[in-house]
Amino acid sequence: MNERIDLGSYVPSDDEVFMSTKQKAYFRAKLNTWKNEILREARETLGNLQEDNENHADVADRASSETDRAIELRARDRQRKLISKIDAALRRIDEGTYGYCEETGEPISLKRLDARPIATLSIEAQERHERREKVYRDE
Repeated sequence: MNERIDLGSYVPSDDEVFMSTKQKAYFRAKLNTWKNEILREARETLGNLQEDNENHADVADRASSETDRAIELRARDRQRKLISKIDAALRRIDEGTYGYCEETGEPISLKRLDARPIATLSIEAQERHERREKVYRDE
């Protein structure tokens, strides 16, 4: 299942069988690279937060530092949720359901998957979902 394929400059194409072994390897590599980048950034942030844990004599400096810290922690929380979505996408690759719309079962376009590899809905299904959300939000 984790067979090594030289992806080089490979880009998935509509001319291939959808979710072929090569396409799955491509998206697995893309997802793992993204996840590793997020984890690296999180480690850097943690280091920066620990270094910035000094006492600020000036109240304005302290307030500014605490605001920066809160923003950084919110960003990390969003990234933690993103890692969860990346892990779910990797599981879908293993299960053979990756690349198929959860709502319709139709293939999600390769362009969409390349731009948003954690996508679970086709563009059409996503647009329907967003329209329904807007209707409920506006009520």
